[in-house]
Amino acid sequence: MPSEFPKRVSLLGSTGSIGTQALDVVRAQPGRFLVSALSAQSNADLLVAQAREFRPAAVVIGDEAKYQQVRDALAGQPETEVLAGVAALTEVAARPDTDVVLTAMVGYAGLLPTVAAIRAGKDIALANKETLVVAGQLITGLVQEHGVRLLPVDSEHSAIFQCLVGEEQNPIEKIILTASGGPFRGRSREQLAQVTKAQALKHPNWDMGAKITIDSASLMNKGLEVMEAKWLFGLRNDQIEVVVHPQSIIHSLVQFEDGSLKAQLGLPDMKLPIQYALGYPQRLPNDFPRFRFLDYPQLTFEPADTAAFRNLALAFAAMERGGNAPCILNAANEVAVAAFLRDEVGFLQMSDVVEECLSRVSYLANPSLDDYVLTDKEARRVAQEVIG
Repeated sequence: MPSEFPKRVSLLGSTGSIGTQALDVVRAQPGRFLVSALSAQSNADLLVAQAREFRPAAVVIGDEAKYQQVRDALAGQPETEVLAGVAALTEVAARPDTDVVLTAMVGYAGLLPTVAAIRAGKDIALANKETLVVAGQLITGLVQEHGVRLLPVDSEHSAIFQCLVGEEQNPIEKIILTASGGPFRGRSREQLAQVTKAQALKHPNWDMGAKITIDSASLMNKGLEVMEAKWLFGLRNDQIEVVVHPQSIIHSLVQFEDGSLKAQLGLPDMKLPIQYALGYPQRLPNDFPRFRFLDYPQLTFEPADTAAFRNLALAFAAMERGGNAPCILNAANEVAVAAFLRDEVGFLQMSDVVEECLSRVSYLANPSLDDYVLTDKEARRVAQEVIG
């Protein structure tokens, strides 16, 4: 076993889809990973069960009303400190007993803990794409300043990262992000106007949490991934292409200056990119199901329909504008998705909310971290006004 193991992992967002799969990876690699911290926003019961199994030094429950419940449940486990609230999450992310922080929270909530972890010299296994969407320039600057590694967990970005290993001297011509197209691939705007929440929550290939599943159905998730890729790989906006690939086998591709393409393939299973990020630079053996070409005799590709799925076009436009525009887009989308899940807006109205916020919220060309915090608050307020 390489000397860098065991790695001590703080898992922020341990009760969500990525978090629970990350703990599956830890279970399957005994001796390679130690869990130093766990956090959840509100799922106190599962957080307690995870803490009893992995016995971390700290757990954080975001919902402060559930602090006493978690503390009482773990009273017989004195080695585990129980904390609550946003400030505690940020403090735990920077603790010295951690080698890598896996940020698996959903949305803007991942930004400040990620900043704290980077400033404390921790490697980041990044599953929280919104961190780079909201503040990509700031985050990449901090990563360079503090000499840490930013290891992508999203399957598409992990694919690109894997394709670039050994290619450090070879400039990228472009990257191609693949998209499944979601459950409504091929539908017109008229048809999209009629879709229901239940339909939108049924992704054809991936098992994910509600927010990211809705984002995938609207193609906003692909728009966020485009912005994440720009900062992860130091790309110009015109170097990023999106292609719909319904089978979700080719997770993304890189084209180099000689025209050669490299792709990373595999079954749609998040455990592989999670394990690759946590174990990097080692490829760890596992018993995950293996892809067989004969099970997929046809792999197909088609353009993304940005006329029907306006969120993808809005994301490209926000990226082109730069400054705090991506932060505005992200905050407005989080509010719009939450409203859709409460049946307060229709599927197409989510794009209307985002577009209205991009036109109304104050634009800043060179925002600071404090500016991002204020922009997020303003965009959420305006989005709520638009929804009514």
